[in-house]
Amino acid sequence: MQVDTNTKKSKESESEKKIGHGHSAQLRRLSKIKGQVQGIERMILDRKYCPEIIIQIKSIRSALKGLEFSIAEGHIRHCVKAAIKSRDMGVAEEKLEEILSLMKGQN
Repeated sequence: MQVDTNTKKSKESESEKKIGHGHSAQLRRLSKIKGQVQGIERMILDRKYCPEIIIQIKSIRSALKGLEFSIAEGHIRHCVKAAIKSRDMGVAEEKLEEILSLMKGQN
């Protein structure tokens, strides 16, 4: 049985467009953040001292900011770079507008 490698590549490209470039590191970070959130839930249920809970919340906010930066950096290094290399000025402009919009906090 022969596998059509062109079909396989196009399917991978389509799913990559939907998911984005390799986000495995970000998924691992997100998993850790989920664990931290569950930890806060346990702290609240266990009636832990409020300042201890707030310290954990600040830790999560810091982790989310790091995750946000990591995803933005990957987007610039992969998606924006690919759009510029494509020499399609419409696509490149669209990617730059996305970045500017994110920087303004509109998305």
